[in-house]
Amino acid sequence: MSGAQKENLVAVKSKKKKKTGKKQNAVQRFGRETVGELRKVSWPSREEATHLTGIVIVTMIFMGAFLSIVSAISDQLLYAIFGI
Repeated sequence: MSGAQKENLVAVKSKKKKKTGKKQNAVQRFGRETVGELRKVSWPSREEATHLTGIVIVTMIFMGAFLSIVSAISDQLLYAIFGI
């Protein structure tokens, strides 16, 4: 190997090491930025979260009942029309 080839080989190896270092720094930066953004979030109080959860559950129950009724009616209509 000539001197120039050795220098190129060393340069390639050093570039590879720098790339892996950048990947680790990118992961660390992502973690720091994520924690920073989560600190900026306006979290609801326990009472507000409980209230909103109750609203979601009641809405799901009503929607389930509504869709069950629509399904039963459509079953009866299809049976009456097509005899299926």
